[in-house]
Amino acid sequence: MSYEPAPSLNVFGEPLIPCGMNPITGFFRDGCCNTCDEDAGSHTVCAEMTAEFLAFSKYLGNDLSTPRPEFGFPGLKPGDAWCLCAARWLEAWDNDAAPRVYLSRTHQRALEIVPLDKLRDFALDLS
Repeated sequence: MSYEPAPSLNVFGEPLIPCGMNPITGFFRDGCCNTCDEDAGSHTVCAEMTAEFLAFSKYLGNDLSTPRPEFGFPGLKPGDAWCLCAARWLEAWDNDAAPRVYLSRTHQRALEIVPLDKLRDFALDLS
């Protein structure tokens, strides 16, 4: 099966900027929050990890902080940029644990799950 990425546009309809290369992120592990129909989790929100969010995610069963060398995953730490599942970011928002986001690095399909005003309130890249 061949995965076909959705058009690479951010929430403003502009070209999507890479989210993170160290560690490399994204559904396609291309550094961008690109997505496709096969990306059931919609890994589209580029967020800056916090200790609070990493603990919240681990509590919910998705341990992002423990290294998994067998998968080439170094584990995330506060300050790392990572493409989160849009529904998980919204769940964290509902529980006062949402990390800050980069709107220019967040795929427009995140807006199918998360309202733009919620993302704007957590934006790191708005002046």
